[in-house]
Amino acid sequence: MLGDQEFLRYNRQVMLPEIGEQGQQLLARSQVLLVGAGGLGSAAALYLAGAGVGNIVIADDDEVESSNLQRQVIYRDAHQGQSKAKMAAEQIQALNPHIRARAVQARLANQRLAMEVELADAILDCSDNLPTRHAVNRACFSAGKPLISGAAIRWQGQLMAFDFRQKQGPCYHCLFPLQSDSPQEPQNCSNSGIAGPVVGMMGTMQALETIKCITGAGHVAFAALQQFDGLTMAWQRFNLARDKQCPVCRPGSDKRERHSNDNP
Repeated sequence: MLGDQEFLRYNRQVMLPEIGEQGQQLLARSQVLLVGAGGLGSAAALYLAGAGVGNIVIADDDEVESSNLQRQVIYRDAHQGQSKAKMAAEQIQALNPHIRARAVQARLANQRLAMEVELADAILDCSDNLPTRHAVNRACFSAGKPLISGAAIRWQGQLMAFDFRQKQGPCYHCLFPLQSDSPQEPQNCSNSGIAGPVVGMMGTMQALETIKCITGAGHVAFAALQQFDGLTMAWQRFNLARDKQCPVCRPGSDKRERHSNDNP
């Protein structure tokens, strides 16, 4: 049962028949991991906290800079020079004292990444670099956890969701194979620019898909790539197919990777 204060706080959300009191309790008992506390993570964290997700873990090794404030709206000017993960956790805790927020002031990798993924009910990839995205994808598939991935650059946004609870693909690697020998510098906000509301939209959509995933409301667009064009306000959707040769999600790949990691 929801307490009086919780019922008042979440009343508008509980009114939705797809969520109701049972869905609100599911949110309160859930743990969500946000990998990255930039533009995507800023928007997602605020809406997940507002929705009453009981445990939110925010991981980022970066500090707040002046150039972040154009789009990373969870931060304030006075936060410059301080840990993004810590400041974001403090902001969402202040927004909703009924939840618990934990900051991980590090770039998740290897065993620490695997541990945090294992503890979470859903993972949001809000990172800004391909190595982290691929590492998160592998960890989520290995642990059998749903992954909600977002990206944004210039005027374009991307939203992808992968349901690994049945240990089935497709996965992020199927769509964007990791090219370790690529001579080109990867595009990002620093070298290509970004319209702030676009990255905010993608982060908000990640939060929405996560809420639906936890509560069972509606339909989560798993195994699909959704692209948004901020200049035309147009959406495109493409169904994703599993790469039969994918080293991450093809049958048996997870077992082989675990054996490989166990070797000295």
